[in-house]
Amino acid sequence: MQCLKVLTMSGWNPPPGNRKMHGDLMYLYMVTVEERHISITASTRGFYLNQSTTYTFNPKPANHSFLSHSLVELLSQISPAFKKNFTALQKKRVQRHPFERIATPFQVYSWTAPQVDHAMDCVRAEDAYTSRLGYEEHIPGQTRDWNEELQTTRELPRKNLPERLLRERAIFKVHSDFAAAATRGAMAVIDGNVMAINPGEETRMQMFIWNNIFFSLGFDVRDHYLELGGDAAAHAAPTNDLNGVRAYGAVDVEGLYTLGTVVVDYRGYRVTAQSIIPGILEREQEQSVIYGSIDFGKTVVSHSKYLELLEKTSRPLKVQRHNVLNEKDEAVELCSSVECKGITGNDGRHYILDLLRTFPPDLNFLPVDGEELSPESQRQGFPRPHRHRLACLRQELIEAFVEHRYLLFMKMAALQLMQQKANKDAKANVPAITETAETPTENKAEKTQTPASESTSATEASTDSPSQTENNTSAASQAATEGEDKSSKPTANRPQNGECKSPLEDPKSREVVLNACKAVGSISNTSFDIRFNPDIFSPGVRFPEDAADDIQKQKQLLKDAAAFLVSCQIPSLVKDCLDHSALPMDGATLTEALHQRGINVRYLGNVLEFVDKTPAKAQLEHFYRIGITEMITRCAKHFFKTYLQGVELSALSAAVSHFLNCFLSSFPDAVAHLPPDELVSRRKNRKRRNRVPGGGDNTAWASLTPSEMWKNIASEASSYYHFTIECESVDLVVEKYGLQKSTLLREISLKTGIQILLKEYNFDSRHKPALTEEDILNIFPVVKHVNPKASDAFHFFQSGQAKVQQGFLKEGCELINEALNLFNNVYGAMHVEICACLRLLARLNYIMGDHAEALSNQQKAVLMSERVLGIEHPNTVQEYMHLALYCFANGQLSTALKLLYRARYLMLVVSGEDHPEMALLDSNIGLVLHGVMEYDLSLRFLENALTINTKYHGARSLKVALSHHLVARVYESKAEFRSALQHEKEGYTIYKNQMGEAHEKTKESSEYLKYLTQQAVSLQRTMNEIYKNGSNASITPLKFTAPSMASVLEQLNIINGIIFIPLSQKDLENLKAEVQRRQQLQELGRLEEATEDRALELDDKIPID
Repeated sequence: MQCLKVLTMSGWNPPPGNRKMHGDLMYLYMVTVEERHISITASTRGFYLNQSTTYTFNPKPANHSFLSHSLVELLSQISPAFKKNFTALQKKRVQRHPFERIATPFQVYSWTAPQVDHAMDCVRAEDAYTSRLGYEEHIPGQTRDWNEELQTTRELPRKNLPERLLRERAIFKVHSDFAAAATRGAMAVIDGNVMAINPGEETRMQMFIWNNIFFSLGFDVRDHYLELGGDAAAHAAPTNDLNGVRAYGAVDVEGLYTLGTVVVDYRGYRVTAQSIIPGILEREQEQSVIYGSIDFGKTVVSHSKYLELLEKTSRPLKVQRHNVLNEKDEAVELCSSVECKGITGNDGRHYILDLLRTFPPDLNFLPVDGEELSPESQRQGFPRPHRHRLACLRQELIEAFVEHRYLLFMKMAALQLMQQKANKDAKANVPAITETAETPTENKAEKTQTPASESTSATEASTDSPSQTENNTSAASQAATEGEDKSSKPTANRPQNGECKSPLEDPKSREVVLNACKAVGSISNTSFDIRFNPDIFSPGVRFPEDAADDIQKQKQLLKDAAAFLVSCQIPSLVKDCLDHSALPMDGATLTEALHQRGINVRYLGNVLEFVDKTPAKAQLEHFYRIGITEMITRCAKHFFKTYLQGVELSALSAAVSHFLNCFLSSFPDAVAHLPPDELVSRRKNRKRRNRVPGGGDNTAWASLTPSEMWKNIASEASSYYHFTIECESVDLVVEKYGLQKSTLLREISLKTGIQILLKEYNFDSRHKPALTEEDILNIFPVVKHVNPKASDAFHFFQSGQAKVQQGFLKEGCELINEALNLFNNVYGAMHVEICACLRLLARLNYIMGDHAEALSNQQKAVLMSERVLGIEHPNTVQEYMHLALYCFANGQLSTALKLLYRARYLMLVVSGEDHPEMALLDSNIGLVLHGVMEYDLSLRFLENALTINTKYHGARSLKVALSHHLVARVYESKAEFRSALQHEKEGYTIYKNQMGEAHEKTKESSEYLKYLTQQAVSLQRTMNEIYKNGSNASITPLKFTAPSMASVLEQLNIINGIIFIPLSQKDLENLKAEVQRRQQLQELGRLEEATEDRALELDDKIPID
């Protein structure tokens, strides 16, 4: 719908002096839809037509010109088409939901896009080139001081809720603006539109500053990472650093500052964007660093202020204070890794940067000479060589490991106390002379021990037997007195970090705590406190002689953590997938599931091997398939990175389409289309100007063949993931592992930022390649950054969830509404967490019977999920399913069906037909179709759901019984009673075996069987009657009932996990009496928490979600 053909600044701008004095501000040039060329003056009095043409300047008002205060009004007078179309356009815009128009805080790119005609737009063209390069949109003519903005928002007060909200909103806003600016800058750097600050150096070593942001490329410059793995280490370091920034940002210590950091992968290059510390560019690095080391530990300095600030982060981040030797063999105290540098900026703030070793190293991927890993790790074939030596454990793993150790500590202490008590009881009869003689000395020894000597670290030994404890205690107390002056810091009592204070009065129980501390590797002898030394096994770092014991314990702790990952976390992930509490649907959700349990993606090969050996492998087929897809596409991504670096800009689309053809097309000899030299240059020998970083003018990429590509993928899988993928070509892989090409295409496009044209592709043709260069529309950056959190809102959300789980729905609903307001306050209207809030609210509205409100909230959740996660993200697919249920409840049957079909289509693209979630989708579709009496179609979906449920939940599971029942109901509606009986019998058998005869489900099923049998018998009678008496038979009308909407909705609720328990009047009265009794007890303050876990909602139906 076009309102104007052209609207642009006139070539007569700016107004000459004499016209300025008449109030002219600027001139505009337009072409209306009716092809009328007009020139307009914008003056201090308003807008009017002037008499200028393209070649003559005449600023006088045109004849019949009138002055108008608004440009729209003036145009409406001149052009009838403008008036008509502009009104229609406004009406159309207002009808759209606000969520379709609001910008998202972080840009989301789609990997497919329809063909859009490129229309002429002078305003867009002007916008792109004139004022924008290097400047911010809303402050014309000046750049933003990103560092100042990022740090001042952190300094805002945070004593009460309004202050915290204001602070978090400011932090979030600056962060999202910084991420957007950094992404634009990184693309400009790689596209060659930014001048380097060191243009004389080779392209790999260049650094850039644009819009007050510093950009560096992910290459190993000046052999900085030579010992750690060269370019591979330089590529991994920025993401490790970002994880460190995220961790220190989350701890949020006042006075300690980190840099704004964004890591951008674009066109095969990794660019790190950082805010600039004031004054750092004027000084040499050696002068600025007052804490840490600039040469990986050869020279080390420390600073009391940094130690004080970092000490506050050491407990939450589990970092141990330790000494290292500098070049003069003096001990220097640190409270972080040596790489972590402290620099005081010209603004007086204390910055820390290079946080790539915030978390301890992962010994499974760090072979060290002379070090033996624990047997669990060795059995799995560790340690394994890795590309670089920067592999470290994830923060989630450290948390889980410490939690695990805390439980162990409590068990040991409890066990020993019980043993002591038993011994005491046994000895109570016999006078023990030795014991009485020893106690006084023991008491004296214990008194000297300081209650928080953190200098002594405990051994990683098995539980000491009671006989050894005496001499251990005295040894520990000696060490403690020595360590008193070294470590003056008392242990803060923070039970949420898993610390338990020992009752120091009783020597016996103190001894128990000491033993337990030693056994779990705590660094304190009197309380549970596990911390890691991040410098262990760092090349070039040396420790003082007197710390040898401590270092040994730390090494053991690291080996235990590595073994914990392999022996506990991987099996627990697989177990969660088996019982469907974790249900990955694509690569991103699989990665998320791994990361939540602290498993790095480099363990993917191990996870898959573990699944392969699991007895219930058939029930994990979906997980295995997603894992294989993820591994293949990640290997292809590694290869794509180096492949693209050798491609010059003009051949980019040809190179990308050739790569995808080699990766996915069945066409055996994919030949690259080299771009034809349409423009023949006069002087061929002229050297290329403005070379892209590292890009030679070559066409090596064009010689890639499919078989070479798949060889590369197989060798990458075995060298990086230590997993054997048997693949010669894409077709063999698809056949062997049951993959589908559309899923592979989606995964590789999302990982590398490729955007392709939305159309049907034929990947299976053996006669021509699937994609041409015209099908590649764009390459997008893949951006990693820190997501600032809204802490208060999140707490409200969590307590709301907890209330709902306890059955207090009204209170839960209020808390979640409050969380929603706070989220909106911090994040604005669009955010993933707001989406989760809306989904939960909709579910609560639905359970509490407010179907219209549920529909409205869920619709918002769907719109938001499409915008912030993408239209085919697994979460969006699930949002569609919830929306369909609420639509059905509101009587919008056809909409519900459309939504379910849409969800199914997306599910097919994302993970294919064979997935447990597909069973739920098909059950939903089958039920809705049953409701609208499309019986044959309904059967197809329900039987498919039955097959999938049987495969993934086992033939004896209750889900399968329910599936049988749903199929039986449709057969009943079709009057095919024999089939109905058969299915219902299956269901009945499962219920009987799992729940017993007396359970109501078994009884219901048995009743339904009787009913079906009667129907079958009466049908048979009628048929016999017809056969016997022909046309004059007296036929009793058979009852074929179409299912009622209520019964369909009831079944829909059940399969979607919403169960309403109907209560009789008597139950209700009992319940009311119980609630009143409890309230009285509560008022008296004598309510024992153990009386009842669940408080039930006063309603004639009690919902349980």
